[in-house]
Amino acid sequence: MTTKRLTGHIVLGVVLLVCTLSIVVKGLLVTVGALLTLFIFSFLYKDNPYYKFAEHLFVGVSAAYWMCMGFWGTMVPNLFGKLYPPMVGSVIPALKDNPPEPFMVIPLFLGVLLLLRLSSKAGWISRWALAFIVGTTAGLNLVRYLRSDFIAQISSTMIPLYASGAAGFNLGETISNSVIFLGVMSGLIYFFFSKEHKGVFGTGARTGIIVLMVTFGASFGYTVMARISLLVGRMQFLFDDWLGLIR
Repeated sequence: MTTKRLTGHIVLGVVLLVCTLSIVVKGLLVTVGALLTLFIFSFLYKDNPYYKFAEHLFVGVSAAYWMCMGFWGTMVPNLFGKLYPPMVGSVIPALKDNPPEPFMVIPLFLGVLLLLRLSSKAGWISRWALAFIVGTTAGLNLVRYLRSDFIAQISSTMIPLYASGAAGFNLGETISNSVIFLGVMSGLIYFFFSKEHKGVFGTGARTGIIVLMVTFGASFGYTVMARISLLVGRMQFLFDDWLGLIR
C-alpha cells in the first residue's frame, strides 16, 4: 500500500470517527452542517475529494431548490394561475376568482420553444424564442435602467458647490459637494480620448484614475466584508453550535 493511499485511509477513518461521535453528541443535522463546512475549508490545503463532494452537493441542492422556487413562485401564479385560475385555486386561493388571460398562451409557447434547445435537430428553433425574450426584456427595461442608472446619477451630481441652510453657510456639505463634483468631472476627463492627456487636462485625467481606483477599492472592500461576515457565521456555527466552545 502506497503512502498516499494509507494517508487517505487514515483521514477517512478519522472523518468517520468524528462523524459518529458528533452524531451521538450533537445530532445528525448539526453534524452534517459541520462536516460539510469543514469539507469546504479543506480546499485551503489543496483540492481533494471531500471538497468536491461538498461542492457538488451544494450546487445540486441549490439548483433543485431554485427550480422548485421558480416553479411554485413564478410559473404557478404567473402562468397557470392566469391561464386557468381554478387550476391553482387550492394552492393560491386569491387567484381562483380571477378571470383567465388567454394571452398567456404566448409565453407558454415561447417556453416550449426554449425547451427545443435540448433537441439536436430542432434546437435552432429555440433561438427565435430566445431572441424575442432578450429583445423584449431589453426594450422594457431600457426606460427603467435609463431612469435609475443614468438620469438619477446625473441629477445626484447636479448639486450646489456653495451649500447653505437655515444656519447659513454649511462648510461640511460644501466640501462634500465639491469633492463629488471634482471626482465626477475628473472621471469623465479620464474617459475623454479626443484630446491628449497633457497639462491641466492630463492632471485631471490622473486625478480621475485616483478617483476610479478609490471607488473600485471601496467596492472590493465591501465585497470582502460581505464574505468575511459569511466566514464569521460559519466559524460561529463550528465553535458554538457544534463544538460548544463559545458561551
